[in-house]
Amino acid sequence: MSAGIDSASPVIAIMGPTASGKTGLAIDLAKRLDCEIISVDSALVYKGMDIGTAKPTKEEQAGIAHHLIDIIDPVESYSVSQFVNDTNRLVNEIRGRGKLPVLVGGTMMYFNALINGISPLPKSDEAKREEINEQAKRLGWAALHDELCRVDPVSGERIHPNDPQRITRALEVYRSTGKTLTFWQQQEGDKCPYDIAQFAIAPQDRAVLHERIAQRFDMMLKQGFEQEVEQLYERSDLHEDLPSIRSVGYRQMWQYLAGELPYAEMRERGIIATRQLAKRQLTWLRGWEDVTWLDTFANDNLTKITAKVTL
Repeated sequence: MSAGIDSASPVIAIMGPTASGKTGLAIDLAKRLDCEIISVDSALVYKGMDIGTAKPTKEEQAGIAHHLIDIIDPVESYSVSQFVNDTNRLVNEIRGRGKLPVLVGGTMMYFNALINGISPLPKSDEAKREEINEQAKRLGWAALHDELCRVDPVSGERIHPNDPQRITRALEVYRSTGKTLTFWQQQEGDKCPYDIAQFAIAPQDRAVLHERIAQRFDMMLKQGFEQEVEQLYERSDLHEDLPSIRSVGYRQMWQYLAGELPYAEMRERGIIATRQLAKRQLTWLRGWEDVTWLDTFANDNLTKITAKVTL
């Protein structure tokens, strides 16, 4: 291993809500230690989706190897199991190069699957799915999300009311097995084969995080977010129901380009959706075990992280 990093050192995980400072902290850590960064973000995998995902710039990535960024086209899908397999392979390769793997991102479903194993979820029940979709046509997705909140409050809090795909899956699992999606996700899969020192970063004041989110969204607009999504919108193979286009911010800009929202409402909805994402991320992390919390504005975050690395 490189100087200062022992082969028994744990992999470092930096988690947290959007706009909390994860990327900057990870890059600072990589400059201090001999690290390679593995992205744990379901939106950063897409090529051509840079501004709206707050993807690390070429300047930020300079001299630091970044993985699982720009690996698929927005028309393609990337599963949790693919992420786990890719990450386990990358951790072994990075360690083989004598470097420290650092997992960075806010897709808590990915972290959960990596750390706790992929839970043995029931297979899809097409009859139940069709039944749920028919109900949605009659009652609306808001009503089905309300039902999900009643039968499975944890999933109801985590899944956005405007996410029909995940609402359908959660209700399908409950109706076909009599047990909630939360129950199934808590069942143990294959455990992570290496130790992970887990850190979560966020401002102590929620209002500060909300302000950072608004400022970042406005900065994205100034950087050309509209033009970025317009290039995607003009493609004949992309549509609003794809996971890539459902990403926070992209959905709202897509609706603006389709003439469904005025510009001001697109901006407002984009900021609100991002804040809701941050809330869901924090909800996951509050129930997380073995996590060390860091304050976005603290001066000793790097010291706390490096203390976990065996020197």
